[in-house]
Amino acid sequence: MDRRILKQHFSLLHIDHVKLDKRWDFPNVISPYFRIYYIDEGEGIIISEKEKTLLEPGYLYIVPSFTLCHLKCNNYLSQYFLHFFEESAEGISLFGNYRKIIRVAACDTDISNFRKLLSINPKRGINLPNNNPKTYEKNLYYRSYQDMNKRVNMATFLETQGIMLQLLSRFLDAQAIDNADTNLIPSKILEAISYVQLNLKENLSVELLAKNANLHPDYFSRLFFQSTGDRPISFIHEKRIERAQYLIATTNLSQNEIAEETGFDNLPYFSKVFKKITSLTPGEYKKKNQLIYNPDPHPEISGE
Repeated sequence: MDRRILKQHFSLLHIDHVKLDKRWDFPNVISPYFRIYYIDEGEGIIISEKEKTLLEPGYLYIVPSFTLCHLKCNNYLSQYFLHFFEESAEGISLFGNYRKIIRVAACDTDISNFRKLLSINPKRGINLPNNNPKTYEKNLYYRSYQDMNKRVNMATFLETQGIMLQLLSRFLDAQAIDNADTNLIPSKILEAISYVQLNLKENLSVELLAKNANLHPDYFSRLFFQSTGDRPISFIHEKRIERAQYLIATTNLSQNEIAEETGFDNLPYFSKVFKKITSLTPGEYKKKNQLIYNPDPHPEISGE
């Protein structure tokens, strides 16, 4: 019997169907949650660091968390969108080895799933005066939606989870995620990756990771690079800054507290690494993610 257990949990943030125009034009968007889009009319563009993806009718798209991108519509775009958080007890994302925008042809079941998800989770759109993602990524806003998740009955909760898992499965089957592939990465490197993500606050070093893997540091570093495309220190920095971005966007912690929480010895070094990876200082990133929260308006254009 196959006893695989899903180690990730997915938490609904937004679900809506919106009609967008050229005002949907937001560069340098980085969010701590995943996005799935289904396009039913019009066209849009997502420009990431590595590619330009056309949004067109009849397709599903997924944008993994912490993917730097530019969201753009030149004329008109009608889309269903789903935003959700991923949590993992082991700190490993389901898309950890394939963090890029993926497109798949939509089927009738996908469309029905979006409509059903929307019908059982009403009023879960982005109720803000504009649809700028930089205005709603803040702790108060996230908390209000997490509270909604806690208030739904068990039947709705289970059905929501099931639909989100069905939509996610479409992207796991779609391209070479299974070939991207955890089976091709040595177990000692997978263990090191997990250790890093679970211990970002600790004093991490190549020597420590190599010792845990019972490997010489030079050999461990070469094997890590061959398996992941990153040097161990670069990987540690990237994961620490991803966590820092999340904390800046979703908490009121000071920069000093965030630096300490993510394993940096001092604020200047934290700021230097943060800017190197994101092209923004922590203060600039916080300004771009301050909340302008208003639960009452009903804008013509919402979502993203």
